[in-house]
Amino acid sequence: MKLHDTLYFYREGGMLDCNTYLIKGEKTMIVDVGLDKNLPSLISALQKDGIGPQTVDIITNTHLHIDHTWANEDFKEKSEARIEIAPIQKKYYAVSVRQTSQFFGITPVEFKEDGLIDSAINLGTVEIDVIPTPGHSPESVCFYCRQTKALICGDLIFDQSTGRSDLPGGDGEQLKQSIEKIAELEIDFLLPGHMDIITDKEKIKQNFEYVRTNVFPYL
Repeated sequence: MKLHDTLYFYREGGMLDCNTYLIKGEKTMIVDVGLDKNLPSLISALQKDGIGPQTVDIITNTHLHIDHTWANEDFKEKSEARIEIAPIQKKYYAVSVRQTSQFFGITPVEFKEDGLIDSAINLGTVEIDVIPTPGHSPESVCFYCRQTKALICGDLIFDQSTGRSDLPGGDGEQLKQSIEKIAELEIDFLLPGHMDIITDKEKIKQNFEYVRTNVFPYL
């Protein structure tokens, strides 16, 4: 689904899958490719939008839970793109991939990164800020597209909810602090890792208020 000339959204394919986002500049970056079993349908959706896997340059993730990273290696094989992660994600790789898999009783699905991303990503005509947002997991980051005011926020905040803070490395107080930090941004597209996106500026502000009032007390 095309949200903007440079921004695409692909809805999660079912349980344990996640929303996927693609940003196009002179280079193309895909964020959170999700489960391997849903990869054929994701590739089909990309192709319907005129995007072949081979045109993707960078595979990256908001965080390293397996519902977001399971298909990293498979997508890399089909696209020859580089898997790039934030330095904080490399630091907490064992916690987020291995311990969380064990928490759910699932065999860890690991991947090998090809490089590290900086605090800002330059796709040529598109600039993206990489913002550390721990809480759901210690290595969670958001991607903020300056031109479109789009925030790809992973499992930080959802429509009227937040990500869990009870998984290995999670922290409710950090989650609240991270949400307050990104709430200061000017956001026209709130693009979470699961459930619906929010594309109205006023509704996005209302969602932050709803979460503060109704969810923060339980974190």
